[in-house]
Amino acid sequence: MANQRFFIELAYDGTNYHGWQLQPNAVGVQEVLNKALSTVLRQEIETTGCGRTDTGVHASEFFAHFEVIDSSWFIDHGNIVRSINSLLPYDIAVKRIIPVHHDAHARFDATLRSYEYHIHFNKDPFKHNYSWLVRNRPDLGLMNQAAKLMMDYTDFSCFSKSNTQTFTNNCKIANAEWIDLGNSIVFKISADRFLRNMVRAIVGTLLMVGNKEIVPEAMHDIIESKKRGNAGTSVPACGLYLTEVRYAFL
Repeated sequence: MANQRFFIELAYDGTNYHGWQLQPNAVGVQEVLNKALSTVLRQEIETTGCGRTDTGVHASEFFAHFEVIDSSWFIDHGNIVRSINSLLPYDIAVKRIIPVHHDAHARFDATLRSYEYHIHFNKDPFKHNYSWLVRNRPDLGLMNQAAKLMMDYTDFSCFSKSNTQTFTNNCKIANAEWIDLGNSIVFKISADRFLRNMVRAIVGTLLMVGNKEIVPEAMHDIIESKKRGNAGTSVPACGLYLTEVRYAFL
């Protein structure tokens, strides 16, 4: 009997996890999900995620794929999802499981990924760990000018964590903008792929523009330098969310 491949859609609060990735000395979301799936499906399950999130980063939409030897359980799909959720902690939730073709890949088949970064300005206990508290309101107009300049580039080495062993640092950004929500602001960015630490480094750099430490046009020199040291400091993980992963077949 041939193995059947499935996609699983989930969401998680990353506060208590060392990111998505399975790790030898820390607990990641992947480890917890693998255990729950293996218990419910009564076979050893290993998932492959659509990417990796860093420690403390959240995901309102995340996909992974896995294979099973016997897929007869899928007939009772609704109960299986409920059973998995009953074993998962409160901060991880499975939304659905979807049968896919045998070579569908959660990471390599994704055509678009979107992130949001949330910042608020007034102390709020309900936003602790879910948004970054900043004292001074930056200039969104200047930050959006700088964000627009990124659309002219594809090599974002200056925003990448060093020694990541990626094949290329090229990304195609489809959208990047700041939105004013009154007592808070949110940065939304979509691209075909992202580098390690890329969004947090971009936000840190754009805040330098918004705080008038550098002019928007400085983005040209920063990006063209391809040096991480020329970009801004990475902002805290708490405000970052993976919000969308798009596939042609879903």
